[in-house]
Order: sequence, then C-alpha cells, then structure tokens
Amino acid sequence: MFSFREFLGALQSYGKAHQFINKHRLWKWIIIPGVIYCLLFLLGVKFVWVYSGDFAEYLFNLLPLKMWIAELENSWINFFFLLLGFAIRIIFLLLYFSYFKYLFLIVGSPIFAYLSEKTEAIIQHKDFPFNWKQLLEDIVRGVKLSFRNLVYQTMYMLLILLLAFIPVIGWITPLIALIVECYYFGFSMMDYSFERRRWTMKQSINYIPQHKGMAIGNGLVFYIMMFVPIIGWIVAPCYAVIAATIHLQQQRLP
Repeated sequence: MFSFREFLGALQSYGKAHQFINKHRLWKWIIIPGVIYCLLFLLGVKFVWVYSGDFAEYLFNLLPLKMWIAELENSWINFFFLLLGFAIRIIFLLLYFSYFKYLFLIVGSPIFAYLSEKTEAIIQHKDFPFNWKQLLEDIVRGVKLSFRNLVYQTMYMLLILLLAFIPVIGWITPLIALIVECYYFGFSMMDYSFERRRWTMKQSINYIPQHKGMAIGNGLVFYIMMFVPIIGWIVAPCYAVIAATIHLQQQRLP
C-alpha cells in the first residue's frame, strides 16, 4: 500500500534530521563515515571507468570489429563505435551507482546501527546498553538483508530492462527503476529501527510493503542529495538513517 501522507512525512523527516544533527552536535558521526563513503565512491568510479573501457576494447577485439573499422576508414563509423564504447562505460557506471550502496551498507552497518540507536536514545531520553554480541548479530542481520534486497532489486531491474523494449511502456521504465531503487534503499535505512526491536527479518519484510511511501520517500531524498557532488555524497547516507529513525519514532512502533 502506498500512502502519500507517509511519503510526504519521509521527505519532511530529512529537514527534521538536519535540525536534530545541529541541535545534538552529531556532525562528527556524519562527517567521518561520510568522507569514507565519498572516498570509496570516487575510487570505485575511477576503477569502473578504467576497466569498463578495457572491457569495451576487449569486446571490439573479440568480435574483429577493429580490423573491419580500420579497413573501412570511415570517420562516421569510427565515431559510431567511439560512442558505443562510451555508452558501455556509462552503462557500467550506472550499474555501479545502483549497487555501490549495498557494499557501503554492508561495510558501514555498525556505524548506521549506532547512529540509529543514538538518535532513538536521544528522542526517548534513555540509553541502550551496549552489547558486543548483539552488535555482531545486528551486523550479520544487516548483511543478510542487504544481500536479500540486492537479489530482489536485480530481479526487478532485469524485468524493467525487458519492459524498456516495449513501445510507450518503455518510456516510463526509468521512473519505475528509480522507484525500485528508492524503495530498497529506504527499506535498508528503516530496518535499523526494526532490528533494535528484535524484529525478525520476516517481520520487517512484512511491514515495509504496507508502508511503501515511507521507504520510497526516504530513498528519493537520498538520491537527490547524491546529485550534489562531494557535500551530498558525504552527508546523504547518515542523513538517510537518522531521517528514517525519526520518522519511525512518530509511528510509535512496538
């Protein structure tokens, strides 16, 4: 079920997250993981750009296209294959943008879990006792959920790719792909609050589809922030988890 009210609430929760971070001086917990995220993101972009170019080169050599192009000596055909090589690189970059967040969700799981817990502790004016065993269990759960969402998102993306070839329907597939991306990212950000309540993965998986507006709204603002170079890349991940925690606090979860 999609609730526009919940969707709007998820958007507004980012403003509340900004006020919350300023009021409680949480910037060190935003900047440090944010800089790590930004550096990993940029290193990944460089790696993908270089090796996707090598892959395109290998593909052209494998299909003996280079020799054929050289024999034709046609500048327009050369230009076409130059564009094709560039398009292959762009496709690899888009795939990287889509799936990098799962790598960081796995690596940054302890930080996100701590930020979500700290946010809730401040709101409720109470402390959650630290437990190494429970932290490790939460990390394992977070990794499992990330892999689960990765598999489901991949399945949906392949289906959307097939729909892209259908006239008219294909025109809206980029929007559908964005909604799927936002949904699964928001799902991951909300789950930190669920795991603290010792919900099972099944309980989380049953709750989210009934509150799609929350998940999509949270993920949408995250992606909008990612369009702001450097600053957006640094603050977006931690803003997302704090915004999700604040919004779920208003839902009075058990």
